[in-house]
Amino acid sequence: MKTLKKGFTLIELLVVIAILAVLATVIVVIINPAELLRQARDATRVSDMAALNSAIALYLSDVATPGLLGPTNGTCVGFNERCTFTTTTAPFGTPSCSGTSVVATTTPDGNGWVPVSFNLISSGSPLSRLPLDPANGAAFMYAYACNGLSYKLGAPMESTKYSNVTTGVTRNNYDGGTSATWYEVGNNLAL
Repeated sequence: MKTLKKGFTLIELLVVIAILAVLATVIVVIINPAELLRQARDATRVSDMAALNSAIALYLSDVATPGLLGPTNGTCVGFNERCTFTTTTAPFGTPSCSGTSVVATTTPDGNGWVPVSFNLISSGSPLSRLPLDPANGAAFMYAYACNGLSYKLGAPMESTKYSNVTTGVTRNNYDGGTSATWYEVGNNLAL
């Protein structure tokens, strides 16, 4: 009697593996996980800018005599207030802030990179800490500009969805601000 062996040949297995490899490559190219991560960071930036903008608007409407939205001289024009981490181990790295009024880093008590005393709001500060950019580097950081009671916040975008340099159609072009490379919000985007 003849026994029949059932199974796959080596050629059949190699063909199936090759087809699966091609399909996996096509799916990765179509999905583009790096772009999805950039879009997620940009969405975080837009959300953080909205939260900061709302907190400053609440401060302006709630505090009877708000004074200035910046250091004691009232000028921090030109996105001078910036805060990032100097190491790659954020959020536990070494903070590095620059600006005329920066004493601390992310404290919402007027000593952080946004020099507004949110703790003066009657219901307390709406922010437990000032947000930092998700990429935290020299190219991607949050910035704040003010002059008296006028202010703007900004963040550069990195994904093609939010900042498409190739076509020139970007979210940054339609935010009303002065910079085509930064997403800007605030009550005076001409700063």
